[in-house]
Parts: sequence; C-alpha cells; structure tokens
Amino acid sequence: MWGRFRRAGGRVADVLRTERKAGEGRRPHNLFEAAASYVTACADDDQARADEAAGWVSPEALSFGVNELACRAVIALARERGEPPESVARDLLGLPAA
Repeated sequence: MWGRFRRAGGRVADVLRTERKAGEGRRPHNLFEAAASYVTACADDDQARADEAAGWVSPEALSFGVNELACRAVIALARERGEPPESVARDLLGLPAA
C-alpha cells in the first residue's frame, strides 16, 4: 500500500521538478514557462510555437498555467487602470458592463 503512495508522490514530484536530472542537458520547462510561451504564441498567431509550448507539459498543467496567467494579467490591468477586475475582464472580452 505504501509503495503505491510513494510511486504516486514520485510522479507528482517529477512533474513539478524544475532542476536538471542526471544526464539531462537542459532543465525541463515548468508549467508557467509553458503557459507564457503558449499565450504569447497564440497572441502572435504562431501555431507552431503554440504547439511546441503545449507539448512541454500535460494539458491539465497548461490549462492551470494559462488560467493563472489570465488571473494575474487581469489583476495587473485592473490596478493599472484603477478599475475592478470584473470590469477589466468584461472589457477585455468585449462584454457589456455588469
């Protein structure tokens, strides 16, 4: 039973690990690097670069990273504009004010 927990914990640690493993030339990309590259590639309409970034992490991790990036971007814009985050998000999406 404990062996299954150890193996599962090891897989989680491998996903989150950003340092190099023995024999690796470069460290693996983390989910925030993948999200940043994916979003900027989509903004530049560069499908090849978006596909490459999407392959760096699992789809779930990429989704989490993109969500975190969106939240941080809306908060930063709201602070810059002096507006509430909800109105900034609605404005970015072209939605009418609530």
